[in-house]
Amino acid sequence: FDEHDGPVRGVHFHPTQPLFVSGGDDYKIKVWNYKLRRCLFTLLGHLDYIRTVHFHHEYPWILSASDDQTIRIWNWQARTCLSVLTGHNHYVMCAQFHPKEDLVVSASLDQTVRVWDISGLRKKSVSPTDEPGRSMSMVNADLFGGSDALVKYVLEGHDRGVNWASFHPTLPLIVSGADDRQVKLWRMNDMKAWEVDTLRGHTTNVSCSVFHPRQELIISNSEDKTIRVWDMNKRIGVQTYRREHDRFWILACHPELNLLAAGHDSGMIIFKLERERPAYAAYENQLFYVKDRYLRTFEFSTQRDVPILPLRRQGAAASPRSLSYNPAENAILLASDGDGGSYELLHIPGDPSRSEAPEAKRGSGTSAVFVARQRFCVLDKNRHIAIKTLRNDTYRRCAPPHASTDAIFYAGSGNLLLRSEEKITLFNLQQRRALASINAPVVKYVVWSNDGNLVALLCKHAIIIANKKLENQCTVHETIRVKSGGWDESVFIYATLNHLKFLLPNGDSGIIRTLDVPIYITRVRGNEVFCLDREVNNRVLKIDTTEFKFKLALLNRQYSEVLRMIKNARLCGQAVIAYLQQKGFPEVALHFVKDEKTRFNLALECGDIETAEKSAYSLDDVDCWERLGIEALRQGNTQLVETVYQKTKNFERLSFFYLITGNVEKLRKMLKIAEMRGDIMGRFQNALFLGDVEERVNILEEAGQYSLGFLAAQSHDLGERAEQLREKLPIPDSPPSTLPSARAFLPPTPILMDGNWPHLTISKSYFPTSEEPSTLIEGAGMEALEGDTVIVTGGGGWEEDLDVPVVDEGGGAIDEELSQIVGTEGDTNEGGGWEMGDELDIPIETGAGVSDAMPKESFFVAPTPGKSPGERWCTQSLLPADHIAAGKFDSAMQLLKSQVGIVNFAPLRPYFLAVAMSAFSCLSVLPPLPPLSFPIERTSQATSSGKALPSVPFSLSPLVERLKVAYRATTEGKFGDAKTHFLSIMHTIPLLVVETKQEVNEVKELLGICREYVTGLRMEAVRKELKDKDPARQAELAAYFTHCNLQPAHLLLSLRSAMMCSYKIKNLSSAAGFARRMLELNPKPEVVAQARKVLQVADQSPGDAFTLNYDERNPFVVCNVSFTPIYRGSPLVRCAFCAASFLPTSKGQMCPTCDVAEIGVEGVSGLTISSVQLRG
Repeated sequence: FDEHDGPVRGVHFHPTQPLFVSGGDDYKIKVWNYKLRRCLFTLLGHLDYIRTVHFHHEYPWILSASDDQTIRIWNWQARTCLSVLTGHNHYVMCAQFHPKEDLVVSASLDQTVRVWDISGLRKKSVSPTDEPGRSMSMVNADLFGGSDALVKYVLEGHDRGVNWASFHPTLPLIVSGADDRQVKLWRMNDMKAWEVDTLRGHTTNVSCSVFHPRQELIISNSEDKTIRVWDMNKRIGVQTYRREHDRFWILACHPELNLLAAGHDSGMIIFKLERERPAYAAYENQLFYVKDRYLRTFEFSTQRDVPILPLRRQGAAASPRSLSYNPAENAILLASDGDGGSYELLHIPGDPSRSEAPEAKRGSGTSAVFVARQRFCVLDKNRHIAIKTLRNDTYRRCAPPHASTDAIFYAGSGNLLLRSEEKITLFNLQQRRALASINAPVVKYVVWSNDGNLVALLCKHAIIIANKKLENQCTVHETIRVKSGGWDESVFIYATLNHLKFLLPNGDSGIIRTLDVPIYITRVRGNEVFCLDREVNNRVLKIDTTEFKFKLALLNRQYSEVLRMIKNARLCGQAVIAYLQQKGFPEVALHFVKDEKTRFNLALECGDIETAEKSAYSLDDVDCWERLGIEALRQGNTQLVETVYQKTKNFERLSFFYLITGNVEKLRKMLKIAEMRGDIMGRFQNALFLGDVEERVNILEEAGQYSLGFLAAQSHDLGERAEQLREKLPIPDSPPSTLPSARAFLPPTPILMDGNWPHLTISKSYFPTSEEPSTLIEGAGMEALEGDTVIVTGGGGWEEDLDVPVVDEGGGAIDEELSQIVGTEGDTNEGGGWEMGDELDIPIETGAGVSDAMPKESFFVAPTPGKSPGERWCTQSLLPADHIAAGKFDSAMQLLKSQVGIVNFAPLRPYFLAVAMSAFSCLSVLPPLPPLSFPIERTSQATSSGKALPSVPFSLSPLVERLKVAYRATTEGKFGDAKTHFLSIMHTIPLLVVETKQEVNEVKELLGICREYVTGLRMEAVRKELKDKDPARQAELAAYFTHCNLQPAHLLLSLRSAMMCSYKIKNLSSAAGFARRMLELNPKPEVVAQARKVLQVADQSPGDAFTLNYDERNPFVVCNVSFTPIYRGSPLVRCAFCAASFLPTSKGQMCPTCDVAEIGVEGVSGLTISSVQLRG
């Protein structure tokens, strides 16, 4: 929205329409439609800067205040000025409509606040013909001076110019702020208005002051870089927010949400005055929570809600952040952020009717939780853990294992969870040591399951499920904030801003229902979710638990429960079907599907050939028949294969099928069919399969291939036919001669079959097919059927024959059914089967031998040699590092080539050797014996179990430390050293072995960081080599460097370099663009000053002296060979390993970024550094 000429000082949104109005220093008022993203019209009339604009809540009016000392009211529908309010004798800084009455308040630098009555304007403009004689009064008003807007009150009291004034949303109050550093509160009635009180505290000009829409508070901001919150009743300041360098100018309150916005020199902030999440804790049947400075209890069974304890809060401390309950001592521990962090220890009285609250024990600390019956822990401001008694005496102090610990959570009796630098540590207070740790983003809340075996770590946009040893079970990421959660057995129910969701221990999640308002879950019980809303009211939500209980039963292999839910529950939808397919239960999905196409696909997936055949008949689609034939052939159902080939009229496959099954009679019928179809090749092929030489000779003669026919007849000793064909040769006297090695070509002897073959052994499914009823007893487990197998067999013999009518010898007509290529059912061939009944006649002498000549005791049988550690490692693992440790460099290279397209292994040689040398340890023995070699393995299983894998010298943590060294070298400008470090990390990554999916993602992120930096450093090296040769190319390379994904500090340096390069060659517009991007990063003051100077020069003389191949508004990536931009939508290829981008002309070359992989390789499987990738 950039149609104003110069600064824009005021903006206001319409309460119901998709409109907003703006006013600026160009004296113009513009009305915009933000959905259409364009200006609708412009209102002209003011003669100086426009300070504020304001929509009326009901009428189509706009109110504007200007430095021309007037206030104007406009009709934005008619696009006309309705009234000009004059009376101020200095700049009018602010003007607003009253939210309900026909009043306007204005503030001016003439040190007054004026309240205007616009009821006359409303009567004149809104209903001009409602009263008799109205038109005459309008004429008189126009001639002798109008009474549409009159000054009702003039409020004088400020000593300097007033910058802002605003009405209270419901009460007859006005608040104003002025350059005299004071905020004044005014009251008015029908007769007069007067000053109520003055709020002092700001140290310089007050820019804006407003009422809070729902609380008895006044918010003001000032050029003293503070926002202050005042208690409207006590008239004292309760909160102060300070900013380091920026002055505040404007305030706005959200009409519905608890949000405020403030504008300052560098931008704006959106903030809340207090936490909306209530402090609560649930224990058994009770919920303890804080509301309106009362400690209340809520019983889940009876839903009885009663206050039990008033809370005495000193001053205006913040509301409690957390609540911990001690059931043994009936004590409550409240922790809040007030005064830099504090806590209160309260004992709940036995008699709730007591009016006096017991004295609370207070102290300072950022977190506080109970850890034992008479102990609680506090994390003090020095980040030490203080163990205290219920008398608030310090029992013991201990230092946490990480100095950066900033929060503690309950983790069972005597244990704590410590939060530090994206890590959660399980800490034992008795042993004073860390028991386990898990990497996690900043954890805000911890929720333990009822049995204490699982814990949910709630982050801002993620949830991590771990067991009591902090072993990661699963992680789920959300795009919006996670608010709260609770456990229902082993299912975690959690709430985001918009949805209520579930999370299973295996990581499967789904949506239960949508939410109209955010909630905070306190307890999950069956199909009820107990929660608190933002108004701290208890609510009970009904939920449908069918989906996640069904998935949980599948996960726990409770198949009887799954069958029960299939019969009784209403489960449907593509999501459930897709889930069952994904988890390997297509036979279960068959129960929910009515669509024949989907049923066909599911039946094929689970091997239910009968259901698939029925669906194929219903669909009658060629593609379905072909897929059914492939599956039938895989299962050995030859009868169905024959049917499919007949349905699809696939004559070639049908002939070959009859050949391999030895059905000569049907092969002859196929020969007749080919003859009737006029298919020469088909006839010849069937004659070849039958070994019918005469037929082949006849076919060749009919086709005019006399030479081939002569050779075929002569090779098969058909002398008479050969002589007949010799007569037809072009040169009968010199016929073609056969080779001496020629011999008769006859088909192989077929294996005759009776029935389907081969019999395929498959496991019997627990679930019945959708066509048969279940005969399982309710409650029967999977264990009863383990090991049971059934043999899949077909019917006896060939159920369908080809019925080809025979042509009369006298050349009579062919039967009508001859036109149908596939006939009706015919006779059934009774094959002889495998004929395994006859015994073999083996002479006795064959079995006699050494065993009769010598006793068994005279033989020494050597033990079978076992596999070497290297062989075991190669057999059990597909990770390149394990193959290198085993000394199998060739197989490791093959794996790296197939996974990430690495073809240049020279840079990886030292890392290969390091891995190979670290896999074994040598032990010296007595000379001259060679040393003993022992494998060093990384897993805990015994070597004899055959499951251990080699130890690898590289891990993720040292690479992260090496990355910090590379960052430091980049900051110091040592680009050669930095590039070496980044390449070293990239060359080490393929040989890593990590354990979790999170670590795999971190490694991929690390590879991406190194790629971006190596690309940027290579461009910077090329730029420096140019020196003074090509200044425009230098500016281009510097500009491309700013689009690499760098750390903010390095991005700032690259932007500064690009700005200087562009400035030197007089590309002032480009330099200004880099300067603006620099200012967005909040650099140091000297850098800010330099950037603003560049912007000033660019504003005076905009333009570029050189045309660069660079468009900062069009997203692009840089080709790593030509160092030119590849804009979005243009074709590109990538390195299979580091994913660097290139133009398509570079395909097949060596990647210059990583120096190991080929560009544009297709079909690679991706970097594999963990066994979890192979399992997934």
